[in-house]
Amino acid sequence: MIATVHPLRGPGRAPSLDPLLSLVAADMNKVNGVILTRMESHVPLIPELAGHLIAGGGKRMRPMLTLACARLVGYQGTRHHLLAATVEFIHTATLLHDDVVDSSSTRRGRRTANTIWGNSASVLVGDFLFSRAFELMVEDGGLRVLKILSRASAIIAEGEVAQLTAQRRIDTGEERYLAIIDAKTAALFAAACRIAAVVAERDEAEEEALDAYGRNLGIAFQLVDDAIDYASDRGTMGKDAGDDFRDGKVTLPVILAHARGDEADRAFWREAITGVRNDEGALVQAMGLLERTGAVDDTLARARHYGRRAIDALGRFPDGRAKAALIEAAEFATSRAY
Repeated sequence: MIATVHPLRGPGRAPSLDPLLSLVAADMNKVNGVILTRMESHVPLIPELAGHLIAGGGKRMRPMLTLACARLVGYQGTRHHLLAATVEFIHTATLLHDDVVDSSSTRRGRRTANTIWGNSASVLVGDFLFSRAFELMVEDGGLRVLKILSRASAIIAEGEVAQLTAQRRIDTGEERYLAIIDAKTAALFAAACRIAAVVAERDEAEEEALDAYGRNLGIAFQLVDDAIDYASDRGTMGKDAGDDFRDGKVTLPVILAHARGDEADRAFWREAITGVRNDEGALVQAMGLLERTGAVDDTLARARHYGRRAIDALGRFPDGRAKAALIEAAEFATSRAY
């Protein structure tokens, strides 16, 4: 490991998602029921392929955030169950598409759907899940919810295209990269949180606060992913260290190391990111440069900054079990080892 992820909290028990899981357990059972029912189809391949990914050990953090934020604002109805399932369908659809675009062979330590059923099936089932998500939005009947989630879906797609155009472009700057992850990752976190305030009919200030919490949490989550790509192993992350490097992805650690290096370092990064050099020796050299320039540590420092901003956004809400669980979720995002 070339860096340590430090939690926001003080010494003692490491932060985890356990309080969040416990808070929303009963609601998640209902959400899971919606997911299982709505991914059914008379075409057997659809539930088989979708189920492979949905059952793949993910944290389901985005739908849990919808449920926890609904609890935070005192919502007493049931609309959040359908909408949390909608959020999960959107997320799952993007994962299916991402694995095809990235030619990924593993996710969370399991074979990806595209390696089992092929790219065409993965793309089409992803489209099916997007369609199901929009059916659920319409069934909910809330135009404001529909606007928020449909806009988030469009922003996610824009972010993925922006990331694709930045691939193997070593001239990608930090500002552009943060805009990409704000779109491809943070937008759904923000929408998942914001819709809780909408269904609870809270004011615009509370909507904005939950949006800010989710957005900053999503950015922190992605930055930690970027950092631990260079400090992980298959046993802890379900993928090999350096997968982003091999794919030519210009993430924040690379951006910082390239900016801080001398001309020889920058020449190496140009060759590595464009694919001229991507063997194991190049990965070892890259990790050495990342360590020497402090690029991974500083990426994690930025993640902690966004984690603190997420926690600050909850300041207007009353203390209680829901708020404590959401705070710890932000702490977990910057201290997780898996």
